[in-house]
This record gives sequence, C-alpha cells and structure tokens, in this order.
Amino acid sequence: MRILIVGAGVSGATLARSLADAGNPVRVVEAKPHPGGHCHTERDARTGIMKHAFGPHIFHSDDMDVWSFVSRFAEFRPFALEVKANVAGRLFSLPINLNTLNQFFGRQFTAEDAQAHIRNLSVPLDHDPRNFEEQAISSIGEALYNAFFKGYTQKQWGRPPDQLPADIFKRLPLRFTKDNNYFHHSRIGIPQEGYTALVEKMLRHPLITVEYDTKFRRDGGDHEFDQVFYTGGLDAFFNFEFGRLPYRSLRFEDFIVTGDFQESAIVTYPDPEVPYTRISEHKKFARWETHEKSLCSREFSFECGENDVPFYPVNLAAGSALLDRYRYEATQLRNVSFVGRLATFKYLDMDVAIGQARHAAAVTIGCLTTDLPVPAFFQP
Repeated sequence: MRILIVGAGVSGATLARSLADAGNPVRVVEAKPHPGGHCHTERDARTGIMKHAFGPHIFHSDDMDVWSFVSRFAEFRPFALEVKANVAGRLFSLPINLNTLNQFFGRQFTAEDAQAHIRNLSVPLDHDPRNFEEQAISSIGEALYNAFFKGYTQKQWGRPPDQLPADIFKRLPLRFTKDNNYFHHSRIGIPQEGYTALVEKMLRHPLITVEYDTKFRRDGGDHEFDQVFYTGGLDAFFNFEFGRLPYRSLRFEDFIVTGDFQESAIVTYPDPEVPYTRISEHKKFARWETHEKSLCSREFSFECGENDVPFYPVNLAAGSALLDRYRYEATQLRNVSFVGRLATFKYLDMDVAIGQARHAAAVTIGCLTTDLPVPAFFQP
C-alpha cells in the first residue's frame, strides 16, 4: 500500500514509524526544513542553549505504551517543572496549591481549612457551569479567578472566558498540598538531545522517506497514494472553502541576560495589562547543562490569520457549525484521514497526540488486513 503522511511533527512521525514498523512503506512531506513540528528544539547560536523554538514542551504521561515508544528514540532526563505566576509583581506557585493559597490570602491554612475556605468563596449556580468563567467562579470563587485565570485566559484564547468551554477549566488542577510540582504523572522528562533529535530518529527507518521544504497540495500528486494522512489545519486541507476555523498563533521575543533571569523555567503573567502570556528561560529545561548566559522568550498569543502558522484550535462553548461542516466534508473523502491537534481541531497534550497516532496506526493496519476502508477520524 502506498501511504503519504503530511507533516513531520510528533503525530505524523509517530504514525509513520508505527506503520513502517509493521512493514508499510511511507512517504512523509514536511513544509518546514526540519521535523518536530511545534516541539522543534535547536541550539541557539549565541549562547549554545537548547531552545524550545515554539514554546516549552515537557513530556508527561501515565501511558506506558506511549512512554515505551518514545523511549526507543531518546534518553529522557527526569524533569520536575515548577511554574510561577507573576500577579501584580508577586510570584505564586501554579497550579494553585496550599502554598499559593497561604500566600495569596496571608494565612496558614491546613488542607482542611483551605478546602473549607474555597467552598465559602465559590459562587453557587442554579445550573451546571456552561462556560469557563462559570466553572471557575463556582469552583474557586471570584478573587482567585480574577487574579490567576481571567486575564491569562483572555490573552491565551483571544476571547472572553464566558465564550470558552467549561472543560478547559476542569482540566486545571487545584491541590491542597504544598507540592509545587506542576505535573503528577509516572513519567516526566525531557529528551537530553532535544525533541527534534528524537523525531529525526523516529523517522530513521528503511521504509520511511522524508521530504522537507515540501508543501502539500491536494492535486499535487496525492492521487499517487492509496492512503493520505493529514496533520495540518483542517480548514487548510479544503483550501478554506467554507471559511477559516479559529486557531491561535504565537510569536516569541527572545532576549539574553547574564546569569539567571527568573526563579523557574516558566513564569506566567495573568495580569491583563501585560501583553505577553509567559516568559520561558530555556536553560532551565536542560539543568544537566551549564551556561553563563541565559536565553529567554516572551510568548505572545494572537488570532491566526492568512499568513500565520496555526498553533492550537479554539473550541467555543457554543460549538461551531463551521467545524461540523469541515468534519462532515472530511468524512466524505475517500482514502484521506486526519490525525493530530490541528487536523482534529482538538487541544492535545504531546503524549495524547502520540497515543492517538499510535491508535490510528493500529486501526489502519487492521483495516489493511481486513480490506476495510480507513476512517477519516480515529477518535470520537
């Protein structure tokens, strides 16, 4: 079977390797000059620091199949991420935990006292929360919501929080311990040589051919293949025939300092007056290295336009008729499947994206052995 995969990010590369391991020749085309997608890492020429070029990525998962898969292609160094939030010039631990609550309210709560205090702060609703804002104020009250979430959410998503789904806030943990670790998974780490080296090794297989600096066009030779897997923007595949889906894009302002710049690798800036969402200090993602200088990046989120690169989709509380239309059109195609964050229009963590690509490969292999059509989408 002749297989084409569009995109050499983690989803496309995982799919390619999984299919190739099962004996299927695969061609991968990638518009960029390198693999890795938005997980791309590269050495900064000025400082020698490994830079997370499109924002910080820390691998974290409880999925042992995913962990076993990625561990084949890189040595992972254990990494404990602590995130701080700069609120009006004061640094607080995130996610909100007992340390955050004690500092914010000027108290010395026990876990039980803190839980009771949060219950008193929460705003009761006469209905189930319908959006991010209602979920937040009914869970933690207005003071914490306004300080840590309202401004940041508006900047990250470019929309009032009352237009975003309640599920986004539900994913944010609230802890009544003094553990400042951001992630609580059985496997947390960063590949020692960076993510791009990991993906390059993933694509190093005798049955995989990769073409970089190659843009995909639907009528540009895809008819030569029996199955196409597409990992780019869902609307872009259809040349925006029905309009543009709402994606967010990012831009980064880099600066270099001597020594250390901030307390932790990531500091968020929830205050609405600050134009950026966070600052990342790259050398703190590679603590096993030593650097005199420090490379930092301010991260700005904005609406993805015609000439911008989409980073993540914006799902709205009210849903989207346009998204439904594109998904319907996708299901009407023959021999084309959609995989990954942009193509499925879902906000996926790295391990979930890899797991879904592994699942897509398994379903595809099953279809090939039973002569069934490969589905357009692999997840509900």
